[in-house]
Amino acid sequence: MKKYNDNSVPYITHQELSTLDTDVILLDSREFKEYQTSHLKNAIHVGYDHFKIDSIPKKIPNKASQIIVYCSVGIRSESIGDSLKKAGYKNVKNLFGGIFEWKNNDLPIFNAVEKETDSVHTFSLKWSQWLKKGIKVYE
Repeated sequence: MKKYNDNSVPYITHQELSTLDTDVILLDSREFKEYQTSHLKNAIHVGYDHFKIDSIPKKIPNKASQIIVYCSVGIRSESIGDSLKKAGYKNVKNLFGGIFEWKNNDLPIFNAVEKETDSVHTFSLKWSQWLKKGIKVYE
């Protein structure tokens, strides 16, 4: 992670997120096919390649909301988190290790019809090396 991120968005670990007892808004910053394969429960898809910051105030009008952004491992989500911070969102965190680390720790993920799944879209064969548990899906 240190190679790709500059820690401009503070991290939250899977342990911290899985035990939060307050409301958080989860934003999935992967592409739609990745999100459809699996995502964290109640996550909102915002994408990366076609992310539009202008669409966020409609989804999250309160700029003080607690927002957790994630992707596969935490690189794309840092970029989206930066955009949110620049737009005035005050409480943005990046899920350390992304959905891969979440699944590697046996936490639940859900498919397009909100059923629990073991499949994780790994973006590519190269990135799939970081997923240690679950079924690797890539195209």
